[in-house]
Amino acid sequence: MLTSIALILLLGLLLGSIFNRCKLPGLLGMIITGMILSPYALNLLDPSILNISADIREIALVIILTRAGLSLNIKDLQKVGRPALLMCFVPATLEIIGVMIIAPPLLGVSLLEAALMGSVLAAVSPAVVVPRMIKLMEEGYGTKKSIPQLVVAGASVDDVYVIVLFTAFCGLLTTGNMDVSSVLQIPVSIILGVVLGVVSGVIIAYFFKKVHMRDTIKVLVVLSVSFLLLELEHQVASYVSVSALLAIMSMGITLKQQYDELAVRLSLKYNKLWLPAEVMLFVLVGVSVDVKYMLAAGIVGVIVILFAMIFRMAGVFISLIKTPLIAKERVFCMLAYTPKATVQAAIGSIPLQMGLECGEEVLMLAVLAILITAPFGAVCVDQLHDKLLVKE
Repeated sequence: MLTSIALILLLGLLLGSIFNRCKLPGLLGMIITGMILSPYALNLLDPSILNISADIREIALVIILTRAGLSLNIKDLQKVGRPALLMCFVPATLEIIGVMIIAPPLLGVSLLEAALMGSVLAAVSPAVVVPRMIKLMEEGYGTKKSIPQLVVAGASVDDVYVIVLFTAFCGLLTTGNMDVSSVLQIPVSIILGVVLGVVSGVIIAYFFKKVHMRDTIKVLVVLSVSFLLLELEHQVASYVSVSALLAIMSMGITLKQQYDELAVRLSLKYNKLWLPAEVMLFVLVGVSVDVKYMLAAGIVGVIVILFAMIFRMAGVFISLIKTPLIAKERVFCMLAYTPKATVQAAIGSIPLQMGLECGEEVLMLAVLAILITAPFGAVCVDQLHDKLLVKE
């Protein structure tokens, strides 16, 4: 396993650096590193690292969402208001509708199978979007109108909405029955996640004010609480739905509200943690990519992805109606909301494992979506933010 970790870090950093020098997002180099090392190519990784890759990706997501929470001001989120709420579900819903329109004639699948495909494709990637929005907040781009905060808030809830729909569609395809309760889990999961995060944040802030310890130890405490929240989500899943990732970000936001000075210091610590976590995350996303499915998708798969992206962008445009954002700022939000990676890597293969007829097509589109949209969205944010947003 140690050799595998060394290969992941060294090659991931190397290719990431090369892509950065070529004015391309480093994450693309890291994803390609994973594809090279994967069992589908050179097969250089120990099976033990592959068995825990999902857990490692989850840890990386915990780090970036906590970092996002520690950087977000609740007043900025309140200022965003209605558009942030709409961004949580309107773009994803329209993207699913787009796939339901285009996939049946092109791929020969049923309307319900197309809906399942759309639910896999519709989740935006917090791992790609959130770090870039945090960087823009730190540099002051778009902060007067809370544009980065709007994108972060929407991207964090978007995944909860899409994953619940994905579960409902899977159930409908396997049993033929639509479980209405699974759809009702969406607001329950969001509300319980936020409440749990706020309570945890208040308790941690009170504890840190009363007990003196080094900031490094405080980071370990916050990380440990985050892992416990994830475990709590798994333990109560059969009774009630709770979004642990949303709870983790809410905990960070609450900690900033309760103890702003400490939140600034912890955010710097999390910035350093994100460096190795980012490499591990995107290399392991690449490891899950089977090139043969990408090649099998061909031009038809590319058309489906691009058609879905257009519908997603239309959803963002609708969400921003009657906001003070000018045209180029709306264009930025539309582009920044396109990257897919982590969720597609996590759930793309599930329909195939379940034996669904459309399983191979779903995995094929998930792989293609990662390789097209993650670099596209990252490049757009990295290269166009200074042209589309106002720096404060």
